[in-house]
Amino acid sequence: MATPRLDNDLAAVGAGLDALDAPSQEQRPSLRKRFLRTAVPPLIAFALLLGVWQGLWAAAFWPEYQLPSPASVWAAVAEAIESGRALDVLWTSVHRAVLGFLTAVLIATPLGLLIAKVRVVRAAIGSLLTGLQSLPSVAWVPAGILWFGATPSTIYFVVLMGSVPSIANGLVAGVDQIPPLLPRVGQALGAGKLAAARHILLPAALPGYLAGLKQGWAFSWRSLMAAEIIATSPQLGEGLGQYLHNGSSLNDISMVIAAIFLILLVGVGIELLVFRPLERAVLRARGLTGAL
Repeated sequence: MATPRLDNDLAAVGAGLDALDAPSQEQRPSLRKRFLRTAVPPLIAFALLLGVWQGLWAAAFWPEYQLPSPASVWAAVAEAIESGRALDVLWTSVHRAVLGFLTAVLIATPLGLLIAKVRVVRAAIGSLLTGLQSLPSVAWVPAGILWFGATPSTIYFVVLMGSVPSIANGLVAGVDQIPPLLPRVGQALGAGKLAAARHILLPAALPGYLAGLKQGWAFSWRSLMAAEIIATSPQLGEGLGQYLHNGSSLNDISMVIAAIFLILLVGVGIELLVFRPLERAVLRARGLTGAL
């Protein structure tokens, strides 16, 4: 017969195990502290970069046509903003990238699940998908032009070929890391294949899937820039890649760096506004607050 002391000890052990399993409920830092922790370090790094840039320009190690001053690059950016050209090229490129990325997600998600759960499919195309992920996206541009011409179809084809392998491989990696117990519980509860994929596999594989989505977006953006730089025609309009190409054709280094700045701005903006909040929500839901 168990003694009251033993019962209390067992209850304490059970409570301790429950506390270990439960997500941490640490108090979130104030808005001011979060701003200081997340916004100030990048601003300081950017200020240091500008200082080094200004110092190298003032030292005149390179001629002006190779290294312009920060002021001249900012003047190029301001002129593009005032004329409305910056908004036009940003809209042209960003909406293409978003449409291509969303299409890639719709294609890569079922493909990743198929490769992860069907051994024959993985043996057949798993290594091919990994090879496609390592293939530079720019290699698809000449083929796309020959197949589709200098049309938007070429742009979207290159974006898909650059992003689908990354998203699918990220999902495969996430599914491979799921504890075997979870799918068995789903089967025991009567979940079919579609229900198990929706309610068990995808949520459990979410960290790896999210990493694949982030990499897929990066590949989408890089692929789009490569396609816009090489495939040029009036039918395509002027995107950021074409804007960069025009600056190179005119030997206008300020315009080239302004285009690079806008391309980088979009990449950083999507990371901070879309993927960073998603990543924090996933980590917080799993109690991994130390990584936030």
